[in-house]
Amino acid sequence: MFDNDLNADLHCHSVVSDGTLTPEELAARAAANGVQLWALTDHDEVGGLQRAAEAARANGMRFLTGVEISVTFCNETVHIVGLGFDAEDAAVRQGLYDTRNGRGPRAREIADQLARVGIKGAYEGALRFVGNPELISRTHFARFLVEQGHCRDTSEVFRKYLTEGKPGYVPHRWASLGDAIRWIRDAGGVAVIAHPGRYKFTANEEYALFTEFKGHGGQGVEVVTGSHTPAEYVEYADKAKEFGLAASRGSDFHSPDESHCDLGHLPLLSPSLQPVWSLLADRVQ
Repeated sequence: MFDNDLNADLHCHSVVSDGTLTPEELAARAAANGVQLWALTDHDEVGGLQRAAEAARANGMRFLTGVEISVTFCNETVHIVGLGFDAEDAAVRQGLYDTRNGRGPRAREIADQLARVGIKGAYEGALRFVGNPELISRTHFARFLVEQGHCRDTSEVFRKYLTEGKPGYVPHRWASLGDAIRWIRDAGGVAVIAHPGRYKFTANEEYALFTEFKGHGGQGVEVVTGSHTPAEYVEYADKAKEFGLAASRGSDFHSPDESHCDLGHLPLLSPSLQPVWSLLADRVQ
């Protein structure tokens, strides 16, 4: 059950954060794609986990609790996935609530910036795409701009409007790296660096991220994930070995129309790596 050839998908999002499918729809899609071990990892939110666990059981899959926590490191937003933790833990819930709480003011500032370049009503428009108003994000603004014809797709929106130096980019200071890892570990889970190939760090900054992550008690890194290239599979497999980290696998699926990789449609982990689920055998539901 816990070998490297397991079809595990331990990173995806539902309407509870910035996905477009319900936890039940995600579970059915994952099972149809052959996923054997599944985790729902909504951004800074555990509100969909009970539904996801029930849907996983109904579809014959094993399940791990999950969350993707936004942290600030070297003035960049980094995502830390937590797996197999107690989702009822009070410190986890309070920490995630505090992290979510900054999204509302940030969203209004994004809308104000877009209005200055002629895009009116963006806040109200983005809200129409939000399943949970506490978790309004850049993705919801991107869907609104596509709907209104400002861009062809959400990738173009991010390039033109929502990244640093563009109208609509508003930074946000999230949790600290140490806080996020502590919440996960103290609740019995494993912390994983999500999609490390996406961060625009220098080699020294990336080394510092891995070093501090390991120093705080982080135990895993996503090696095979939807945004990584085949070369990055190799690069981060080597990083996992260098830092003594277990390897994780997850599509980072958000939507049938937007995601580059579907649930369960990823290469298997290299047999030379320790799979992160081997650390979580007693936490699988």
